[in-house]
Amino acid sequence: MTELKNGQRQASFWYAMKAVFWSFFGLRRKSDFDTDGLKINPVHIVVAGLIGVACFIGLLVTVVKLVVPK
Repeated sequence: MTELKNGQRQASFWYAMKAVFWSFFGLRRKSDFDTDGLKINPVHIVVAGLIGVACFIGLLVTVVKLVVPK
């Protein structure tokens, strides 16, 4: 984590991944949501969102291939 101008610490990429993961389910606390805007780098959110979407699509394709007969 790096130091910001106002004394707060900038969140890591893994913090952004956790925020995106919980946001997919809509389970974020208001206090976490409020601090995310100050701490998380927007580039981290975009990259974490793309990774999350790719994993979700991969999971859906895998489930469909397992369920649908050949």
